[in-house]
Formats: sequence, C-alpha cells, structure tokens
Amino acid sequence: MMRMEYLGRVDESAAPVPLPLAADAVRTGFPSPADDYVETELDLVAHLVQHPSATFFVRAKGDSMETDGIYDGDLLIVDRSLEPRDGDVLIIAVDGELTCKRLGRIGNRPYLLPGNPSYQPIPLENAECHVWGVVTHNVHALRCGVGR
Repeated sequence: MMRMEYLGRVDESAAPVPLPLAADAVRTGFPSPADDYVETELDLVAHLVQHPSATFFVRAKGDSMETDGIYDGDLLIVDRSLEPRDGDVLIIAVDGELTCKRLGRIGNRPYLLPGNPSYQPIPLENAECHVWGVVTHNVHALRCGVGR
C-alpha cells in the first residue's frame, strides 16, 4: 500500500516565479535546429494548479502505483475541489488508512485499483472512505539525486 507524506497547501500570497518556456513543443524523435528559441515565460504554479485554495502537495511513498508512473518520493499535486470520477487517481483514507490509488469498478462495484500487479484492488463497498482529493499532476525526477 502506498503511504503519503502531507506537505501543505499552495501559498497564494507567494510571488509567481516565471521560468522560460520554449516556443515549440519538444519532439521525442529527431530534433529540429529551428526550434532553438524561447517564446515566453511560464509560472509553474499557475500552469499546474487550477484551484490554489483547494490544492495541496503530498509525497508518494511505496511502489503500489508504479505502472501508473507514480514512484516512491514523487511529488503529487492534489486538488480537493474536484469531484472524483472513475479513472481518477485519489488520495483517500479507507478505514482510517491513507492511500493513493486509481478509482475504478470491478463489475458494478467501486474499487481502488493499484498500479502494480503485486497489490490487490481495495473494495470500497462497506468501507469508511474519506476522499482527500484528486491527484492532478505528478512531479517525477528523471535524474537520480535531483529533487527530494
């Protein structure tokens, strides 16, 4: 089961920190030398956080969501204002235990689905559940030792 470390809410009073944004999208195939310029600046919080007063950050712990691209130590952006829908990744307390799983159905019954076949789905029927929020983004370092 993936455990969560609560990190806090977005600070709406903090000054935005704009960073350069390349004019074109980056190709995953052959690079083009013509795409070598900056068009504008990007405020990452404004780009990633739709509802600042309802958003918090949490750090993932464990390996139960790895096939969904969520790894131990990743920083998750969670929006409390969104209504959970099938397919959403949630931060949810089930019978008092906080976890991160994808909301889904098996048959007609709601389940929390792990992103790792080593873990079993968690049935939500007859369980005490408190949704903390919907995970909207995952900040995942690609280089070892970068970030936390």
